[in-house]
Parts: sequence; structure tokens; C-alpha cells
Amino acid sequence: MTRPRHARYCHGRHRARGAALLTVLVFGMLSMLLVLWSARTAWYGELVAGNDADYQRAFEAAEALLLDAELDIRGERADGRPCAYGGLPQGASAQVCRSGGTTRVPLENADVPVFLAQLSAQPQRCIDALCAKRVGRQDIWNAPAAGTAVRRAGEQDLFALMRAGTGARYGQYTGAQLGDADHPAHPILADRSAPDTGGWYWIEVIPYTDSKPGLISNAPAHQLELAGLTPHVVYRITAAAFGRKPDTLVVLEQSYARPRRKD
Repeated sequence: MTRPRHARYCHGRHRARGAALLTVLVFGMLSMLLVLWSARTAWYGELVAGNDADYQRAFEAAEALLLDAELDIRGERADGRPCAYGGLPQGASAQVCRSGGTTRVPLENADVPVFLAQLSAQPQRCIDALCAKRVGRQDIWNAPAAGTAVRRAGEQDLFALMRAGTGARYGQYTGAQLGDADHPAHPILADRSAPDTGGWYWIEVIPYTDSKPGLISNAPAHQLELAGLTPHVVYRITAAAFGRKPDTLVVLEQSYARPRRKD
């Protein structure tokens, strides 16, 4: 007995349908993988761009803190006028221009030894954002946490200084405004909700000695004196600014010296 022809035809048609279904499934899976890869690439690009933007904002905040510290050292307000001339703006904090009993910045070498002795007696070696030269490692942003075996005697890490409140916030001693109706406040500089938010700066007071030429420039000390550039005291400013993201922290450091004026 022979098998009907139409039975062979139906069997072949079912096999063709099965192959087409498998092909559709394979292409569907490949399309899904392509979509997932594209979404992951776009997400990663947005993540990198967001981290870079957050770092740039923190970097700008740290630079603003360095400039604010320079004004603090020179005894100038945020508008550039010396603190010695004119009264304080209405509503200004009692600390602006280091008034109200706040520690003054030493400007002469003769004032430095007694001042540093007072600073060294403090737990963090700092008073009102003015600090004695750091002991041990100078990169305090990499200093180990308290209690670790590799920590050296007298060392202070950056976060310990923040928790102790030894630093200065932006505009604390210069009266710089964080913003107004036309110019919104910088989100990082305005954030003072916790010690490890916003930004801080510290000023280390370091005696200047002529026995170390090149500390301020490559010129010898006698050339600096002839040019009227011999400094009174050298200051090392450290500014730290946290970004809006948890892992963003920018630390900038610079040396600053006020030159002597011949008059």
C-alpha cells in the first residue's frame, strides 16, 4: 500500500515552518542583544559625562576657595577693598575680615614663632583655618585613617580636619556672597549640611628664610630683595571640595607669599 502524496507534502511544509520559526527566534535574540548593548553603551557614556561634569564643578569650587583664601591672607574683602578701610557690609558675619575675636593672619616673621607655638598646642594644630606646617606626610588627602598601624605620630588626615571644623568655608572671612537672584549660588560652595560636603580651605603658616633660595622663584634671595619681592611669610593653602556625587573629591594646593613693599 502506497503512502498518499499529500502526506509527504504536509510533512515538508511543517519542517519549513519550523526552520522559519527558528530563524525568527535567532534574529529576535540578536536584535535584543543589540538593543541591550546600545543601551549599556549609552548609559556608560552618560555616566562618564556625569562624573566628568561633577568633577569640573568640584574643581571650580576648589579654585574659588583658593582665591578666597588669598583674599583672607591679604586682609581684603570679596570686593577687593582692604578690611582696614570702611566698615563691614550690613548683615555681614562677625567673622568677616577676621573681626569678632577671630585669629589674625601673621604677616611678619617676628610674629610667627609665638603664633606657631599656639597652633602646635592645638589637637589639629589649627585655629580658625590657620595651621602650623603639617607633620609627617604632606599629602593629607592620602593620609590613613586614625587608628591604623601605618599612621605616624602627629599626622592629621583631611577628613579629621573637616570633622573638627578647623577649616574655613567660602566667604567666611571675606564676606563673599554665594549668590543672588540673578546669579544662583554654586551648589557645592553653598552645601554646608555636613563636614564632608561643600568645600573647605586651610592656610599653613611657614616662616620664610633667605637660606632657601628658590622657595618662591628660581631667583636667589638677594635678587628678590633688590626687586622688592622678599616675602614676609610663606603660606601654603589647601582647598578641598566635594562633588555632588559620593566619590567626587578635588584637593588643590598652592603656595602663596605676600611680597614686601619698599614703601
